[in-house]
Amino acid sequence: MGSKEKSNSTRNFHLPRPHLNHHHQHHHGKKQVFRDVPKGCLAIKVGQGEEQQRFVVPVIYFNHPLFMQLLKEAEEEYGFDQKGTITIPCHVQQFRNVQGMIDRENSLHHHHHHVGCFGRA
Repeated sequence: MGSKEKSNSTRNFHLPRPHLNHHHQHHHGKKQVFRDVPKGCLAIKVGQGEEQQRFVVPVIYFNHPLFMQLLKEAEEEYGFDQKGTITIPCHVQQFRNVQGMIDRENSLHHHHHHVGCFGRA
C-alpha cells in the first residue's frame, strides 16, 4: 500500500485514516504493523515516561466532551503538530476513569456498538 494519508480534523488534530487491513507506523526506522486496531478505533498513548501505556479507543470518543478535554490538555502539552500516535499526558488511572464514564454513558445509548475497541492494548 502507498504512504498516502488522508486526514480528518477533530479540534485541529490531524488523524491518519486507517488502511483497510492494517496500520503501518515507523518506529526507530523499523516498520511496525498494527493489526490489533479494529475498524472504527484508534490507538493512542496515555501517560508519560514509565507510566505510558497504549490504548485502543473507538473514534466516537473524539466527540465526547470528557475526551475532548483530554485532547485539549494534549494540545497544551504538545501543541497541534503531534507526530505519530496521539499522546494524552494525563495519568493512566485518570484516563481509565474518563474511559469508564464514557463507556457507561455510551452503554446507556448504544448497547452493542464498538465491542472489542475498548481497553488497553
